Amino acid sequence: MFLKGKWVLFVTITSVFSCLLWMFGMGWALFDYFNCSAKSVAEAPAETVETDRNGIHIVALGDSLTRGTGDASGKGYVGYLMEDLEKRSDQKMQITNLGIKGQTSVQLAEQVKQQEVQRQIKLADTILITIGGNDLFRGGQTLAELDLQKVEGLKEEYSKNVDGILSSIRSQNTEANVFLIGLYNPFIDMEDANTTSQIVRDWNERSADISAKYPKAVFVPTFDLFQLKVEDYLYTDNFHPNSEGYQLIAERVAALLTW
Repeated sequence: MFLKGKWVLFVTITSVFSCLLWMFGMGWALFDYFNCSAKSVAEAPAETVETDRNGIHIVALGDSLTRGTGDASGKGYVGYLMEDLEKRSDQKMQITNLGIKGQTSVQLAEQVKQQEVQRQIKLADTILITIGGNDLFRGGQTLAELDLQKVEGLKEEYSKNVDGILSSIRSQNTEANVFLIGLYNPFIDMEDANTTSQIVRDWNERSADISAKYPKAVFVPTFDLFQLKVEDYLYTDNFHPNSEGYQLIAERVAALLTW
């Protein structure tokens, strides 16, 4: 009986320690992800992989998902997408990755006004965008507070910015197909998952409505990709996609691309 009691105590302590360690890891990852300084946003360089100026030019805009954070190979959905397209097409591919870790929609709205970014947008045949995770989750603060009135205010601000981003892109390039990639809920297995999932769906619905206003702009849903087995598709920080998660996003986008 004494040994059984000691074993129960040991298991309890181990479980609590593991839980605290997981929470610390997720919190640190969220802090690192969302607390990108304005300086780093302004100075982050573009990555361009160029094979042929006369080929297909893809411009990727947005946040850490565009940069591929969480993918062990560093490819992210953009890299896996390029690999798929190169297998399916005889045309040469050029990708300009302008994604910035920690970027919010208001920062992206400013970025698309920059001269070099506008030059790349004008050259693009396809434009990919991931944005909104930083606006919504705010370094985990949204989850901690779950102030629905505040979340609604954030959604309105985000909507205004996304509308401005798409408007700016269209003013520079009327022909390129634009794909706005939707949000998933990385916290779907946690407490208040029903509430957070509904919030993410609402934001996605708003993004889809805004995209529909612009010719050749398509909203790409990702919520369902992570919905049933989110733990299988997240990196160890329990927020960003892992390699398998990014491949799912790439496959979803690839199915929509045509020239």
